[in-house]
Amino acid sequence: MNPLLKLVLEIGPLGVFFASNYKFGIFLATAAFMVAMVISLAVSYAISRKPPIIPLVTAVFVLIFGGLTLYLHNDTFIKLKPTMVNGFFAVTLFVGMYFGKALIRLPFEAALPAMTDEGWAKLNLRWAWFFVFLAAMNEFTWRNFSTNTWVDFKVFAMTPITLVFSLAQLRLIMQHQIPEHELVTAEKADAKETAGS
Repeated sequence: MNPLLKLVLEIGPLGVFFASNYKFGIFLATAAFMVAMVISLAVSYAISRKPPIIPLVTAVFVLIFGGLTLYLHNDTFIKLKPTMVNGFFAVTLFVGMYFGKALIRLPFEAALPAMTDEGWAKLNLRWAWFFVFLAAMNEFTWRNFSTNTWVDFKVFAMTPITLVFSLAQLRLIMQHQIPEHELVTAEKADAKETAGS
């Protein structure tokens, strides 16, 4: 998928949420957010023919907590959503580490250069703690500030912070990148092994 289109599909629903909140309030904004997430996923699937893991999980939480917000007319649920999403990702990555799996590879492997297992393990740990950090930031913000301030934080703070954190991992990725000649050698060895069997 075109990177610019992918970015629009990922942050577009947040833009809809922000604009709707300031024009119509948090409840209509929540409904608009839910619709925008579903549309974003549908377009993404229509283009790539496979569901994006992280946006898909996020959309499930948006629909659950957004639905509770509208049904109970209580905006606490939509404010809790980022905490629950980031907490879920953090726990998933930590559990994967416990079983010796760097689950961060699932959404990122296709987009990143081939890395060593050590590199994936380090990246997995960093993202796990970063998700904990995001969950803690969300909890602090929605419990201590107004709804509009929380919306501003969600749109204009969490997204840039995540982008900066992602860019900060480039050094680690490059340090643990597997040289191309080693990949070619490994692929040839696998091919010979497959042919011999």
